[in-house]
Amino acid sequence: MNTSHRTLTDHTLPLLAEGYAWLPNRMRKQAEPVLRTRLMGRPALAVRGPEAVRWFYDERHVHRHGAIPGPVRSTLFGHGAVHTLDGDAHRARKALFLPLLHADRIAGVVEHVTAAWDEAAAGWAGRDRVVLFDEASVVLTRGVCRWAGVPLRDDEAEPLARDLVAMVDGFAAPGPRHLRARRARSRQEARLAELVRDVRSGVIKAPADSVLDRVAHHPHATGEPLEPRTAAVELLNVIRPTVAVCWFVAFSAHALHRWPENRERLRDGGAAYAAAFTHEVRRFYPFAPFLGGRAVTDLVWHGRHVPAGSMVLLDVYGQNHDEKLWGDPYAFRPQRFLERPAERDELIPQGGGDPGTGHRCPGEGVTVGLLESLAQRLARLEYTVPDQDLRISLRRIPARPRSGVAVTDVRLPAA
Repeated sequence: MNTSHRTLTDHTLPLLAEGYAWLPNRMRKQAEPVLRTRLMGRPALAVRGPEAVRWFYDERHVHRHGAIPGPVRSTLFGHGAVHTLDGDAHRARKALFLPLLHADRIAGVVEHVTAAWDEAAAGWAGRDRVVLFDEASVVLTRGVCRWAGVPLRDDEAEPLARDLVAMVDGFAAPGPRHLRARRARSRQEARLAELVRDVRSGVIKAPADSVLDRVAHHPHATGEPLEPRTAAVELLNVIRPTVAVCWFVAFSAHALHRWPENRERLRDGGAAYAAAFTHEVRRFYPFAPFLGGRAVTDLVWHGRHVPAGSMVLLDVYGQNHDEKLWGDPYAFRPQRFLERPAERDELIPQGGGDPGTGHRCPGEGVTVGLLESLAQRLARLEYTVPDQDLRISLRRIPARPRSGVAVTDVRLPAA
């Protein structure tokens, strides 16, 4: 058994070449949704399906600690972030984020972001060209900072938005994108660590029970305050993923252009269809290709031996496009979510499991709430889509429309 692991071909280079298609292409050749491979020199087992999601998120089987590669920690999550912890340390740190699950908190961030959208959209009508990906990133930055209690001058919004986008855009890319992401994270961690120090010293007063207030005073599991840099990391882990919703805004605009029949139903303002459209955007379009962890001990999954310490990969993109779960997975059809709501561990664009106790993103509810509101506003906006490169390459991680979805002749909806 161990010999077969040593003779597995390393697929790091094919992953870089094929992107999102790397795991799904190989999974299709298997009788079961499981694949043994090697990645970055280490044996790995890739799994897919609701049963596999529950197994992957069981801490008796798989830990995230030590599984997230250094380049990803240095760009996307930050060193010492909640994503890199397990057990009691993870639960203690996650208590910082659990209020994001509450409906009133979600409503609060949606209210701030939609107000920022409406302010920005009023100025789009007078411009020759608006790139929705870029504009959405600034709107989201303004809105989430207001909600989180993070001071932000008008002239700071665009530079901060660029840095937050860079952190996401460069986590899986060697070369210039990765270097931009590292510089952006270093710059913003330093800035926010100083902000945390100012809150603790009383130089700046954070709004009571705001995200800034909670982060500045949240303790380690030991009871000691978080180091300012770690507190900055976790503050970014609220702001950054919220701003990353700009990917889904651009994907929503892409979907409304390709399948315009969805626009009228979104315009009507029906909550059920807005939710269905949002889930279909998150299912259909590529964001996370897979998630990784480490086997806690020697394991067996569907007859495959998983040595302790080896990598375990959850095939996120493949599961969201699994014919057994979705029937016609490469058709964009929001109606599917009106016909049958997805179970918790079927639709996993931001991971699976229980967000209260496991590693599923606690901000998923924020993403859904924001996208429901912004997709409806986008559908009500009148504009022209000029000729441009709207292709979305599955080789690029994270994928995005090449043009960012540029529009012209923006006209505000009638009051």
